[in-house]
Amino acid sequence: MKSVRASAPATVANVSCGFDIFGFAVASPADEVVVTLTDKPGVVIREIFGDDGRLPRDASRNTSSVAVIEFLKAIKSEQGAEITLYKHLALGSGMGSSAASSVAALVAINHLHGEPLSRKELLPFAMESERIACGSAHADNVAPSLLGGFVLIRGYDPLDVTSIPTPAGLFCTLVHPHLELKTEDSRRVLKATIPIKDAITQWGNIAGLVVGLMKPDFGLIGRSLKDVVAEPIRSVLIPGFDRIKEEAVKAGALGCGISGSGPTIFALSTDAATAQRVGEAMQAQFTDLKLKSDVFVSEINNAGAKIL
Repeated sequence: MKSVRASAPATVANVSCGFDIFGFAVASPADEVVVTLTDKPGVVIREIFGDDGRLPRDASRNTSSVAVIEFLKAIKSEQGAEITLYKHLALGSGMGSSAASSVAALVAINHLHGEPLSRKELLPFAMESERIACGSAHADNVAPSLLGGFVLIRGYDPLDVTSIPTPAGLFCTLVHPHLELKTEDSRRVLKATIPIKDAITQWGNIAGLVVGLMKPDFGLIGRSLKDVVAEPIRSVLIPGFDRIKEEAVKAGALGCGISGSGPTIFALSTDAATAQRVGEAMQAQFTDLKLKSDVFVSEINNAGAKIL
């Protein structure tokens, strides 16, 4: 096989209380790539669709190609690759756009080489792509996109990533306003230190969310979806955030928060009908603010990236 198409899903990172340590995958939207092996060394971006010409065509600066370059180095391959990228995730959306591109490319190139590496062994290459994208080699988007499900990044030295079981019937609503927030800008507004009182509150919510997912206990999940560290600061960057969150809970959501660094907002619900209703309520608030938005509703995606 010389060519293969793969997709990798959008993700919600942080998940309210879990700043930089939690993430989960959704079913839609997802980026797609076609990767073709070549006998000539080197990786080339052949074409990119859906980015309005904004993503770099230089293979050393594009997340999909950087991931493939690192993979080929690791397995000591003398072959090269050509990449065609189909962007379905908006840039700067807070849904793991850069991660989805790199993960899809990694899954494709690994498949073409007979899958010499496991999904977890691919993680460092995807993380290196995140460094290119935003200056930080974090895993809270690439890990769930690659592995599927709800993921905990316990630590980075060494990398320690584990999956957390999620209850059946847990649905996610994503509402993406037509705004763009760069990850580096959203990180820049955060404080370097936090009060011990806030730290204790955050630790309790982190533990509560893990226990709520595993028991499962939907009430505990809802009570734990509270962030006292990043959300109070970042929410001012998203028009109408507090009202939108209030309306989501009124419509039946367990909880609501900023997806990644924003501006996309996520909500969790216990069934598809409620998740759809929550999306309509959230979108209505953006409409009142004269902001267009997109709504995506799906169960937690436990499969992650896949060969199409």
